[in-house]
Amino acid sequence: METKAWGNRDKAGEWQPPILPDAPPLFRMPWRFKAAFNHLFGKDGYLSGWNLLYALTATVSWMYLTPAIVKNAIAKDDLALAFQPGWIGLIYLRNALLLLALAGGAHLHLYMRKAQGTTYKYTDKWLATHDKKFLFHNQTYDNVFWNFASGVVIWTAFEALTLWMYGNGRLPFVSFARHPIYGVLMMVGVVYMRAIHFYWIHRISHWRPLYNISHYLHHKNVNIGPWSGLSMHPIEHLLYFSGIFLHWIIPSHPLHAMFHAMHAGLAPVPGHTGFHTLQANAEEDVPMMSTDHYFHYLHHRYFTVNYGDIAFPLDKWLGTLMDGSAESLETLRKKRRAEAIRKKAKA
Repeated sequence: METKAWGNRDKAGEWQPPILPDAPPLFRMPWRFKAAFNHLFGKDGYLSGWNLLYALTATVSWMYLTPAIVKNAIAKDDLALAFQPGWIGLIYLRNALLLLALAGGAHLHLYMRKAQGTTYKYTDKWLATHDKKFLFHNQTYDNVFWNFASGVVIWTAFEALTLWMYGNGRLPFVSFARHPIYGVLMMVGVVYMRAIHFYWIHRISHWRPLYNISHYLHHKNVNIGPWSGLSMHPIEHLLYFSGIFLHWIIPSHPLHAMFHAMHAGLAPVPGHTGFHTLQANAEEDVPMMSTDHYFHYLHHRYFTVNYGDIAFPLDKWLGTLMDGSAESLETLRKKRRAEAIRKKAKA
């Protein structure tokens, strides 16, 4: 294998990081406090990296980018909130602009400017521009269309419905002022609720009938880019964003529900950049904002593995983990050969 920067790129153009995906220290035995703490709160830690950014974005959005009519209705028990195009449209605009800033910024830096070339890119291939399987025969245009025509629409619809229910006293409400510790712990809880919900919804989406009518669209993106994460069929968007409904049952503040939906809307972007890490520029060899998204790239490459988030290792516990090593690839091939034999025997 040819070594470039850190990590290795093989003759087929596939790049692999030096450390392969595995359950984080928080879920490994023997349990070590320092390693678990660093995993959660260290540099680029699970709760101090991207997830903290999403939590802060949701908090600022609740405080300054949520229509006053919504917050006033939630704050006052005697003031009902009605469905109105004005405030719902503003929420759509806010969500669309946040997605545009994150996905558009990543796409501009990595795919238009090609600021770091293919350094740390999982494959040396670029996004398709003349491929009939995509709308407009262009992968980026196709992905952007599904992001805004379906993804942000359903994200906003579920968020607006949930805020409307809070505004009419129909959901169990918890005040941050009265229960600050619970409020903060629930923000952490949202991250893990998202991971669990995503695993099962994603695995259900691979059920053949559901895959054939919806999830196939997302898997057109074998070579992924920043806009690929939320490029889904409307049916899949309905399932994917349904995690917000957990807050219809669990006592929460509207911020928790907003954070849940916003996490679902924004987290797919860094996970689908197609790059393992970002650089300040093409010359610098020291990575910044290091991310471990090789795990999900392997799902797009091998299809029936890595359904969830390696930080909450349901894949490892339920036998669907693939770490990219030669051993795990051989195990996957043996499993598929055995399944093919069983299907042939039943036919």
